[in-house]
Amino acid sequence: MTAQGDPGPASARNEVSGVVHGPSVQAATVHGGITFHVRSAAPAEDRSAPDEIPPLTVRFRNRDRLLALLDGWSAGDPGGASVGFCALYGLPGVGKTALVSHWAERGRGRFPDGQIYVDFATLRGGSAGADVSEAARRCLKSLGVEEAYIPATLADRTRLLRTRSAGRRMLVFLDNVSHPAQAAALVPKGRGSVLLVASGARLGELALDGARMMPVEPLDHDSALEVLADRCGTGTVEADPASAEHVVRLCGGLPVALHVVAARLATQRRLTLAALATELAGESRRLAGLSLGGERSVSAAFDLAYRELPPEAARLYRLMGWHPGATFDVGVAAVAADLPPHRAADALDALDQACLLDRTADERLRFHDLVRLHARERAAQEEARDERAALVRRVTLHYLALTALADRAVRRDRLRIADLTQLLDAVSDPFAAEGGPEPLAWLEAEHRNILAVLRAAAREEALHTEVWQLAEALTVLFLHHRHLGDWRESLELGAAAAAEAMAPAAEARLRSLLSRPLMDLGEHAAARRELDTAEACADVADDLVLRASVQEFSGRYWDHHDPARAMEAYRAALRLNTAAHEVRGAAIASYFLGCAQDAAGEHAEALETLRGAYEQLSARRDLRMAARVRVAIGLAHDRLHETEEAVSALSEAADVLRAQKATHYEAQAHVALADIRERAQGDPHQVRAHLERALEIYAAGGSPLAEELRARLGRGPATG
Repeated sequence: MTAQGDPGPASARNEVSGVVHGPSVQAATVHGGITFHVRSAAPAEDRSAPDEIPPLTVRFRNRDRLLALLDGWSAGDPGGASVGFCALYGLPGVGKTALVSHWAERGRGRFPDGQIYVDFATLRGGSAGADVSEAARRCLKSLGVEEAYIPATLADRTRLLRTRSAGRRMLVFLDNVSHPAQAAALVPKGRGSVLLVASGARLGELALDGARMMPVEPLDHDSALEVLADRCGTGTVEADPASAEHVVRLCGGLPVALHVVAARLATQRRLTLAALATELAGESRRLAGLSLGGERSVSAAFDLAYRELPPEAARLYRLMGWHPGATFDVGVAAVAADLPPHRAADALDALDQACLLDRTADERLRFHDLVRLHARERAAQEEARDERAALVRRVTLHYLALTALADRAVRRDRLRIADLTQLLDAVSDPFAAEGGPEPLAWLEAEHRNILAVLRAAAREEALHTEVWQLAEALTVLFLHHRHLGDWRESLELGAAAAAEAMAPAAEARLRSLLSRPLMDLGEHAAARRELDTAEACADVADDLVLRASVQEFSGRYWDHHDPARAMEAYRAALRLNTAAHEVRGAAIASYFLGCAQDAAGEHAEALETLRGAYEQLSARRDLRMAARVRVAIGLAHDRLHETEEAVSALSEAADVLRAQKATHYEAQAHVALADIRERAQGDPHQVRAHLERALEIYAAGGSPLAEELRARLGRGPATG
């Protein structure tokens, strides 16, 4: 409407009463020559299609499976939902936005009415619900609704959005969504449209609204290497493939980390792949190395998720960055954070929802390597200075109690120096409970975490006693599963801690035990040094059973170098155990004495000694040690050319040892059976089966005997 006044009276009054629907103009005085342009009651509809999703500026790699899922989920289904709805979730920087951008560009033709993009990261910080209302406003503007006609309330904006999107086939992409309500209010109505949501949280409630849930995982190694080559040049990667592989591993498959390191290589002329790999290898410098300053860093990406956490979950996140182990469960988290288990479980659920946790195949929890470093970085900034040492102490005591209980569940009547009565009386025994974990299986699953705790505790002066006690208890696993490198390290840490704690009995025990993995690794001179120190410490401790044990280990060393001295050491162990009324120790000393007699050619005497040991151990229901004696009996029969008796004893022993999970000794039985059957020109398939089982055991434990068996299997035996 246009009103142009003619010259008239000096003044005129305009009065409006009642309710006015639509725009009005009211002025006390209207002068000539003034033109008013008044809007019509409804805006002219703008049919230009929005095209707002950010373009990719780098080559897109991999994700074929996820792209195919998006294609399938967004395909029209006459009998199904009219609108596709999918929620992508994963770590910050894992490539969710790039995935949607690539899919949107590839499928541009299926959305003729446009693509709308809203980044919730730019809308945060207002009052509750304000970001959703603002997002709805932006969507309406993208659909051509002018500002003056956008309603004030969220409910009205949502209704108008449905109206304006009806009849249009379009894609709406909501990025960096942190709460389900942010997405639920913005579903378009047009049939064939798709709403995609990308979030650092799982947003499981969206599944109730029909959303398909799509986890986006880090890139596999090969795809990550391709991304690095795309960004910094194939020639750069090919010139130093080893450093490129190392850099890719340290980036953990996160595209954001790969892009940062590629940008550093491109902009810092003197930086090489080798230098970058060296820089990133140090955990304390890795996150700093994955930064271009400001917001262009891996830490900044993780900060977005961290700032959304509830206070207790944020504290647990920080503290678990200090947890020494790679994996953990609710119990460990509760101890680490000094929380009741139910509150720790709630906090872990919040971290899980924020996609800051991974679950292993056995349902343990872990951080991605870079997430763990970020959590540790936040802990260093926000926690008290002494909190890390307190956490290590809590976790060490937790694992000490559980490991000691597992040790006693496997075998209660074994020599132990540590008196843990007070500690164990204060905790419940999960291994004694109905349906509780099998102790060796638990130790096998947890032993790398326990070793990590030992390393951390060994750096704390106040924990020397707990370190040697934990190392002593953990030995029970390695007596059954020969992880030689781990066994050696745990005993070295324990022996050093016992020396610092001035506990000679503990030092003697741990150093004598340490001789075992050292000899298995072929380091006999080192084993002898440990045994000499152990004998000196045992003399200071003046404990008959401990001195007997050290003599037994010394005999094991002399078995390889001087059979006569070996038998002398075993007889000394037998005398000391007998004097101390230690029946099991005496039986074990007899077992080793019988083995030494057999090695010295005294086969008949050996059989007599071994049978006595077998009877004593069987009477005590020590099935594992009794089976080891049966192996020795089988070998003695073999040397007496009593093949049938030898095969019978060795076969029986192998079965028992496998059932007892004493796999190292089971392997010895299988090698002996293979030798006997091969000499007797028995079934070559049986020979090979024995050798393959022994190889499986030795390879899993890191034994150098594995290479000998591989070579032997490569040569034969004949299979004709």
